[in-house]
Amino acid sequence: MLAGRRQLLSSGEMSRSRAQVEDTAGSRQRPQEQVNEYKENENIAYASPGPVQTTVLGKIAKVYLTPFSLSNYKLHQLKCYKSRLEKSSNNAVVCKKTELKKKTCRKILIPQKKATSSKAESMLQKSLDLPTESTKLGQKSSSDEVALSVDMESSDEDTTAGLDDFSGLSPYERKRLKNISENANFFASLQLSESAARLREMIKKRKPPESKRKKPKKKENEIGCRRSMRLLKVDPLGVVSPTTPAQPMLVEDENPLLPPGPLEMIPENQDDNNEPCKGFLQTWAEVSKTSTKKTEKGLSNIKSYKANLNSMVISEDTVHKVTRGSIFSVALHPSEMRTLVAAGAKSGQIGLWDLTQQCREDGAYVFYPHSQPVSCLSFSPANPAHLLSLSYDGTVRCGDFSSAVFEEVYRNERSSLSSFDFLTEDASTLLIGHWDGHMSLVDRRTPGASHEKLTNSSLGKIRTVHVHPVHKQYFITAGLRDIHIYDVRSLNSRRSQPLISLTEHTKSIASAYFSPVTGNRVVTTCADCKLRYNTITGRWLTRFRAVWDPKQEDCFIVGSMAHPRRVEVFHETGKSVHSFLGDCLVSVCSINAMHPTRYILAGGNSSGRLHVFMK
Repeated sequence: MLAGRRQLLSSGEMSRSRAQVEDTAGSRQRPQEQVNEYKENENIAYASPGPVQTTVLGKIAKVYLTPFSLSNYKLHQLKCYKSRLEKSSNNAVVCKKTELKKKTCRKILIPQKKATSSKAESMLQKSLDLPTESTKLGQKSSSDEVALSVDMESSDEDTTAGLDDFSGLSPYERKRLKNISENANFFASLQLSESAARLREMIKKRKPPESKRKKPKKKENEIGCRRSMRLLKVDPLGVVSPTTPAQPMLVEDENPLLPPGPLEMIPENQDDNNEPCKGFLQTWAEVSKTSTKKTEKGLSNIKSYKANLNSMVISEDTVHKVTRGSIFSVALHPSEMRTLVAAGAKSGQIGLWDLTQQCREDGAYVFYPHSQPVSCLSFSPANPAHLLSLSYDGTVRCGDFSSAVFEEVYRNERSSLSSFDFLTEDASTLLIGHWDGHMSLVDRRTPGASHEKLTNSSLGKIRTVHVHPVHKQYFITAGLRDIHIYDVRSLNSRRSQPLISLTEHTKSIASAYFSPVTGNRVVTTCADCKLRYNTITGRWLTRFRAVWDPKQEDCFIVGSMAHPRRVEVFHETGKSVHSFLGDCLVSVCSINAMHPTRYILAGGNSSGRLHVFMK
């Protein structure tokens, strides 16, 4: 009974194996289905005579069977190895499932062996010494396995034919290497390197394009343009005149220095008849004698001061062109009977205008005592018949009305001068500032036109100097951006140190002056517009210089860039006191001066015109 059951089981297993082989054969005939590779451990020294179980993914199935030899194995060993192989195949199925979850694909390439089905059957028959039933089963299974392996090899010939050089690599690596080789062959076929070399040679050999315009050819017998025979130095008869030796060209200086010594006061705007000018000068010499007496300075309150300023007007008779260029300085004669205004111009001229004359042309005279701009003018406090002038040309002259001569007080051709002031009441000693930062002390009583002492200040440049009205040993200087106060007694030739330094300004300074009565205040003019006042005149206008009103201790006067044109009067607090306006004032008056005792204001513009406001 048991033997019959075993025979039935063996026959059932054989029928099942045959059915599986037929199924695999049918799947081999379908071109769309593929079978996954079986991962077999190459280290195992045994094999199974039956088909290997695989896991089918979807509808694609692929089986790889390998021929083997059983000559070295016995029957009891094959049975034991078969059970082990089944266990290992089950483990391989589990690994396949896990690898599918991780979406990875691993393939083990099994070495291909060239064998035919006939050789496999003969090997099986010789090696197996089994009963008839087992031998039949082994022969059928082995023949089916060999046939399947040969068929699969023939079906994959197209995929593995060109990849023999990349054995042992995954399909992805083989495809990648194939793409690299194809790309390299494609770029090599383009011959880019050869094209680049040809382009370089073409660029090197390329010549600049020639101009399309053709130059006209000169004809041999063509008559040229006519030329002056005199310029060609050819005689009218055709004889070439002898060449004269070339003389050196002398370059004339634009502003040559005038000769040293006194110069006669000869007006430039009059005829050869000097009698009117002499009468004019003689009149002002006599007027100056009567005005030498000092009048007491009484300060008025701000209300009466405003009322007096409101009564000052301008008219066509009080506007006149006095000099040829821009006005750099203005001074008023201290006379209380007549009105005389002096103006220093950029061209070195000095204009005198007597407003009491009925005809303006008869009352205006222009003199030429300097060759460069006259930056400072002042009537002598001891003798108003003396008009002192300072110029950039390095000279200081004194115009004497009584002798009609411009005497030379000081001369320095090495440096340019900027400003001066009187150190004493009798106007015998002058303090002169230089543009290079030096200061000179000049005594008019000594003969000659030299300085008594030359000192060096702590400033790089000096624009203005002004002596304290009460304590004459102190004076103030305006530099580029600093204001210094010095003591005359402590000046030295090397480097004088200031007593006080004012460094509040951040831009260029134009002037600095003490208040006229007590000297307790200082007014400065700078381009930083500290009082929110536009002091920037530009290139073509003379720079503003704010000056004190000699009659009022706390008010100063300055030009304005506002429209309509005006001259402003400010209080020391920065508040506006009065604005001088008028239909006849149509230009900017950069330089202004007030009469010391009368309510008269004179302003000069950049065209040489004087505007006078009178009460």
